[in-house]
Amino acid sequence: MLARAAADGQAVRLRGGGTKLGWGVPRVEPAIDLCTARIASVVEHNIGDLTAVLEAGVRFADAQAQFAGAGQMLALDPPLASPGSRAAAATIGGIVATGDSGPLRHRYGAPRDLVLGMTVALSDGTIAQSGGKVIKNVAGYDLAKLFSGSFGTLGLILSVNVRLHPLPAGTATAFGAAGDPDRLAAAARALASAPLELDALDIAWRGGRGGVLARCSGADPVRRAERTAALLGDAGLDEVDVTADDAALWERQRSGQRSRDRAVVRVSAPPSALADILRAAESLGAGVVGRAALGVSYVEIEPAAIGELRSALPAGAGAVVQDAPAEVRSSLDPWGTREGPAVELMRSVKARFDPAGACNPGLFVGGI
Repeated sequence: MLARAAADGQAVRLRGGGTKLGWGVPRVEPAIDLCTARIASVVEHNIGDLTAVLEAGVRFADAQAQFAGAGQMLALDPPLASPGSRAAAATIGGIVATGDSGPLRHRYGAPRDLVLGMTVALSDGTIAQSGGKVIKNVAGYDLAKLFSGSFGTLGLILSVNVRLHPLPAGTATAFGAAGDPDRLAAAARALASAPLELDALDIAWRGGRGGVLARCSGADPVRRAERTAALLGDAGLDEVDVTADDAALWERQRSGQRSRDRAVVRVSAPPSALADILRAAESLGAGVVGRAALGVSYVEIEPAAIGELRSALPAGAGAVVQDAPAEVRSSLDPWGTREGPAVELMRSVKARFDPAGACNPGLFVGGI
């Protein structure tokens, strides 16, 4: 189907569960909607090796339930769906294609770090493979790295080979609050540099006050969280506490990466710029959640203030609009105006993998 569409000069929209169709703004109206919902099998679950092979249309929540039955997990925890949409609709292919992630990224990395191999379909009809459990690789290209976060602009992910991890027996979270962005950022830096082996290290900010959240697992997570809380107190935070009933805290962090009525801007900057990002958000009445040690923040803001936010961010910070109300999406440039060597390199990769320009054309940065 993909090859025929490309040969006929038709644009194809590649999609999974449809939970992130509002990300990016396609500049070409697709003629064909190609959905992975019917390729949705867990092909292999190698319990002893802590690996699995998943077809792209497998619902992420379904795969996690199967892994949990064996005391394992795929160490990703992105928000499964936008508020108000069908629960748990996100697929593994869509999560990898958009590079979506949650608080566990602090310890385990992004989707690209957990994918061992991948099978993809290209717009000329070729099925290509790379990585583990394959016979032949595509010489010179790491498909898993290229296709992760490419928004389906290079081709269609058919299946992924993933690395699994043991499911923690229990967790506990230390948290502390402050009304000063500098104090909050300093506390986050102190935890990031301490030998704590945290599962997650997040920040939250709204209405002039924020907090640092640090999740522990492993042997005696409560005791480890108490040691972490002591460091938060030493860093000058108040309302410091520990809870083992922490699921709601982390669900609130994940839900802060989505918005139904406002825009969510994903800001990438060095962790040292965290306080500046919080001040910029506060000046515009925006809320923030993010990965304190990784320099990834999600700013929930009124769409009309996106330009002001971009202007207020530290030099070198990237700002990509993810969620936005449907009525304003078409007028937004989600990626910001970007040109230069990096975009030219990406255009060259696009031309190599999809010379017909059939796969999600115009959706990615630089109109790729």
